[in-house]
Amino acid sequence: MQTTTNTNTHKRVNVRYLTVTAMLTAIAYILMFFDFSVPFIMPEFIKMDLSELPALIGSFAMGPLCGVLICLLKNVLHLAITTTGGVGELSNFLLGAAFVVPAGLIYKHKKSRKSALIGSLLGDLFMGVFSIVSNYLLVYPFYYNFMPKETILNAYQAILPQMKSILQCLICFNLPFTMVKGLLSVVITFLIYKHISPILKGRNA
Repeated sequence: MQTTTNTNTHKRVNVRYLTVTAMLTAIAYILMFFDFSVPFIMPEFIKMDLSELPALIGSFAMGPLCGVLICLLKNVLHLAITTTGGVGELSNFLLGAAFVVPAGLIYKHKKSRKSALIGSLLGDLFMGVFSIVSNYLLVYPFYYNFMPKETILNAYQAILPQMKSILQCLICFNLPFTMVKGLLSVVITFLIYKHISPILKGRNA
């Protein structure tokens, strides 16, 4: 009897895990379409979106693997309409994973608002730093096939003429931009997580 009960409970947990992951993936995928430029702060070809928000929520609610799966699946779905040959999606996945894994691991170790905040901020820092690496080695070399390096540099220089190289632009522009993007997800998560956590975890309160 005890074994049967445990099996049924395990099945319910698995079903909820899959359901929550699928739901949050769908929301993340939709949020990818609501990207927007930030004039006078970043070049027009760099967009802001909040598609990491559901992955961060999933990482807190179901564990870091759930967050990584959401980051992966939203980008796999986006491949159907991609214009970057999958390079942008790969970078987006890696950045998202760098963000949600530290947050989820630290929160899983100690479930408190303080640990969630520390994990989120650490993940945000990782994502910002990794954005320099992924853009410099992966994304921008691909863009150079369609947009000359000088054109991209000129787009940054139109905002801040002192920029002398792409690497300098990534450090001065993309790093803080990516971290602000992550911080927005952190703020929203902290505002809504307490209210939606019982629903995600299948509790009444």
